[in-house]
Amino acid sequence: MRQSTLFTKTRKEAPSDEVSKNAQFLIRGGFISKEMAGVYSYLPLGLRVLNKIISIIREEMNAIGGQEVHFSSLQEKATWEPTNQWDDKEVDVWFKTKLKNETELGLAVTHEAPITKMLKDFIYSYRDLPQAIYQFQTKFRNELRAKSGIMRMREFLMKDLYSFNVDERAHLMFYEKAKEAYIKIFKRMGIGHLTYLTVASGGMFSKFSHEFQTITSTGEDTIYINEDTNIAINKEVFTDEVKNNLGLGDNFREAKAVEVGNIFTLGTRFSDALNLKYKTENGDSKSVFMGSYGIGPGRVMGTVVETLSDDKGIIWPESIAPFQVHLLAFGGDEAVLKEADKVYDSLQKNNIEVLFDDRSEISAGEKFSDADLLGIPYRAVVSTRSLKDGGIEIKKRTEEKGKVISLDELLKLLAPNH
Repeated sequence: MRQSTLFTKTRKEAPSDEVSKNAQFLIRGGFISKEMAGVYSYLPLGLRVLNKIISIIREEMNAIGGQEVHFSSLQEKATWEPTNQWDDKEVDVWFKTKLKNETELGLAVTHEAPITKMLKDFIYSYRDLPQAIYQFQTKFRNELRAKSGIMRMREFLMKDLYSFNVDERAHLMFYEKAKEAYIKIFKRMGIGHLTYLTVASGGMFSKFSHEFQTITSTGEDTIYINEDTNIAINKEVFTDEVKNNLGLGDNFREAKAVEVGNIFTLGTRFSDALNLKYKTENGDSKSVFMGSYGIGPGRVMGTVVETLSDDKGIIWPESIAPFQVHLLAFGGDEAVLKEADKVYDSLQKNNIEVLFDDRSEISAGEKFSDADLLGIPYRAVVSTRSLKDGGIEIKKRTEEKGKVISLDELLKLLAPNH
């Protein structure tokens, strides 16, 4: 993509009411646009990142047997009444509305109940189990506070997977697969070294659940990391009894963190309430045993910016960066422009994602600043000096100094199979 055709522009300043680093950098870089508090739109650069995050999650969910669906956001009151979750005293973040005929509806906060209700049409026997069904779908939550950029929004995308098994034993086998899949996901996204499997309260569903917490000074949660196992415990359940129950001893360090994913054992709460049963081999009727597994792709994107940026801007991991390389051309003479176009065409022909800063009205300093802000993993510069030195100056976003290499070397670096 030529940067001169990109309709978004970088900004020197973020909106004064944005206090989070992720919102400031993402807005300044033209990745997102703020509609209102807790509501953001994804622009071309931001959508490229979001789609790469989604792609990684989708691959790992498919690898453990997940089947993708897409549910509606509009929810019937009757779907949620059996679990008492339509009651604002139980779930206080509903956005509720009415049809013209006065029928009450809600905008989905989650999908345990509707997906359980739907499966009544497809699960009859033990032969119909297990199932693992997931979606990427917009959720709406009427949060009281929304001051953490895209890490806490009132309208947001969520990957939610629901597992359905014959009993707890079968459920726990899938639960462990999901746990390992989540570890792979965050490692592939470049934050695995900062993300800890964290024991948390299981609430009404089970004794414990598991969160995936990424260390950041701006995190809303406090966790205690066991130095011997790298397993953490959320502050809300950090007691001697829990430590002893988990056999983790006393070697812990405290850290601030943000939750980027969670997995829950739901048991039979929803299947009992909504009458999702199956027939056993003996002909008995039993409730399906369920689990729930969530990741917010937008929250992950915001967390990456919070944890991996520096004072100049974003540092995208290669796996989710909007482009592999940011090509910059300096100098107005014909030789530079001709070589930059040649490099751009070669990169595209080799299926290397490239953002070409071909803007003629922008100074070298402004181009460098924009490149640092956008945070694309590699910066390639074609200039009078680089041509004199024999090629293209290449530098990683995390490096202080670059080096001059030939076009063929650049292609080999960015496309190893070239």
